[in-house]
Amino acid sequence: MKMVIYGSRNLFFWSHFLIESEVNVLEQFYQLGWTLDSAGGASGEAYMAEQDGQKLFLKRNSNPFIAALSAEGIVPKLVWTKRIETGEVVTAQHWKNGRELTFNEMQEQRVAQLLKKIHNSKTLLNMLKRMEMEPITPDILLNKINASLSRDVLTHHAVRKALTYLEDHMPVLDPRFYTVVHGDVNHNNWLLSDHDELFLVDWEGAMIADPAIDLGMLLYNYVPEKNWSEWLNVYDTKDSMDLQKRMKWYTVVQSIGMVQWYEEQKRYKDMNLWLNFLNEVMTNNAFI
Repeated sequence: MKMVIYGSRNLFFWSHFLIESEVNVLEQFYQLGWTLDSAGGASGEAYMAEQDGQKLFLKRNSNPFIAALSAEGIVPKLVWTKRIETGEVVTAQHWKNGRELTFNEMQEQRVAQLLKKIHNSKTLLNMLKRMEMEPITPDILLNKINASLSRDVLTHHAVRKALTYLEDHMPVLDPRFYTVVHGDVNHNNWLLSDHDELFLVDWEGAMIADPAIDLGMLLYNYVPEKNWSEWLNVYDTKDSMDLQKRMKWYTVVQSIGMVQWYEEQKRYKDMNLWLNFLNEVMTNNAFI
């Protein structure tokens, strides 16, 4: 089962872009002699900056978690962090020429291996704990999704059916086994540099939670089900019924979130794609 993911931030952790704030950032760096160009991204807060032959990736109000990710080699190396006159924090990383992964490349071993490294990292987990981040449990996600849904979205049978499923199949995993979770593992966030270095970027949605949140959306979207066991073996875990139940539950709740987000944006074609995807997830492995 495959579904086009358009790179929008996860519903629960989306941060809207403020135009006035962008102007302030641009003015600050223009005055310092930098040439800036938008580096794209869903948030619109990233820039490619050049000065005296040096090229950097700048991001406004980046997650403070970025330093730990850089030290682990999960994102391009952090060069500096500065607070500018507006009070905002800007981070600079080495600019990496490269591209995002293709759909087929998401099935490769190095994707499973990097995700395993992230989920197994005690350093990253301890960093989030020191930031006083509370674990995101299934009941928290379900409460958030129930509170966010509009009357129009609730008119869809697929959504109502999925909400009943979520209530009846709440996953159970001891929070002691929670890990660092990225929360938005679509192919747009996997950067392959010209030197064949693989990075997972865009960490604004980082959380402490069940790693099945990342695994479910990745497998359901990019890996044929017949290859799940092989992919999970590279990730260094067994394909169990318990894991499949958790992956399905988290994929369903995130899919409902995407339906709501696209409805809010009035992007109804994309909303309908996610409704179809949600229906496929619900009917696939209907016994779990």
